[in-house]
Amino acid sequence: MFKKILVANRGEIALRIQRACREMGIKAVMVYSEADRDAKYVKLADEAVCIGPAPSAQSYLSMPAIISAAEVTDAEAIHPGYGFLSENADFAERVEKSGFVFIGPSPESIRIMGDKVSAKQAMIRAGVPCVPGSDGALPDDPATIKRIAKTIGYPVIIKAAGGGGGRGMRVVHTEAALIHAVQTTKAEAAAAFGNPEVYMEKFLQNPRHIEIQVLADQHRNAVYLFERDCSMQRRHQKVIEEAPAPGIARRLIEKIGERCAAACKKIGYRGAGTFEFLYENGEFYFIEMNTRVQVEHPVTEMITGIDIVRQQILIAAGEKLPFTQRQIQLRGHAIECRINAEDPYKFTPSPGRVTTWHMPGGPGVRVDSHVYANYTVPPNYDSMIGKLIVHGDTREQALARMRTALAETAIEGIKTNVPLHRELMVDANFEAGGTNIHYLESWLEQRDR
Repeated sequence: MFKKILVANRGEIALRIQRACREMGIKAVMVYSEADRDAKYVKLADEAVCIGPAPSAQSYLSMPAIISAAEVTDAEAIHPGYGFLSENADFAERVEKSGFVFIGPSPESIRIMGDKVSAKQAMIRAGVPCVPGSDGALPDDPATIKRIAKTIGYPVIIKAAGGGGGRGMRVVHTEAALIHAVQTTKAEAAAAFGNPEVYMEKFLQNPRHIEIQVLADQHRNAVYLFERDCSMQRRHQKVIEEAPAPGIARRLIEKIGERCAAACKKIGYRGAGTFEFLYENGEFYFIEMNTRVQVEHPVTEMITGIDIVRQQILIAAGEKLPFTQRQIQLRGHAIECRINAEDPYKFTPSPGRVTTWHMPGGPGVRVDSHVYANYTVPPNYDSMIGKLIVHGDTREQALARMRTALAETAIEGIKTNVPLHRELMVDANFEAGGTNIHYLESWLEQRDR
């Protein structure tokens, strides 16, 4: 087992990894930018290294700075968390070439699954159902593009092959708008991702966003840890996640879960990963794979009792999965609310000093956050400052616990989206379960009228 791991991230995930290391008797080296000097995990660190000024490009995205921090502290492995360099194949490669273990998949797996076109082709070969669409990247010829769209049927969605996080997408309803949409998305993709390739898929009208969590070791063992429903989202950014997904038959989940585990074995995947699907009319359609730990991993931990971050570390150290698929039990229901430093309805960021920070407690309540009273939320990064997670024997109990937990939550000095969560937890359609990916945006539009 590793004696020392460098955590190449910030915020709540940095603290989450630090805690897992502590529990396992591993020293954690925390890197930080000048803006994060007062972060809780830096204060609690075995060792901490400043890797640059506040801008991400000069700190958390600086490969040389992170690798040199690992070198000077004699770390043996690097955990990238999520975001930043976590799905950067070049970074994974540089980590390994520098003599460290990358706590994640191989650079080859990240490359294959990071490019949406090659990921889709790999999934088709592995027998995972995909959204009907182009066989690969779209050609330059307008006539061919129009013919592909006609075969798929309108509406279609144009997606950047190297995209992610909801960026690089454009829905097209008519042939007249098609070529301009393709050209615009290509230009955006080249600027944002350094890859101008785009592909086309059938645009599903009212799908749900369902994802399957997997774990795979280096000994060709792979399991799935059931599903999460992440349909409550705004502009492709998730707001609330829950597990299991309400109203989907277990046999359907088992069938798609088994295919995902089999796909991991087929592509030689190792580590934690998430297969993301659109689900409509009883059918699953693969859209992408995240080759890292997800923000919403706690809901899966709550319903399985499996520590996903711990398993990432064990897998990276070469250990076999300590359980088989049959041994993984589904227990109760979990819900996660992402707490963001932003206006709850306008969504404008609200950085600044947190004057009051009171988090809830009680049975089945978990808070993952690096924030404390008098902490200053920097303006340089993503607005998420924590996650409130609850678990109950049933979905109804989990909802009741979340309402109680949100009522107890008190954050002052900055604006947060807690008031939005309080409203959503008593929304009749959300209570019923099974809302689609467009529901929250429609709900917000009606609320503003």
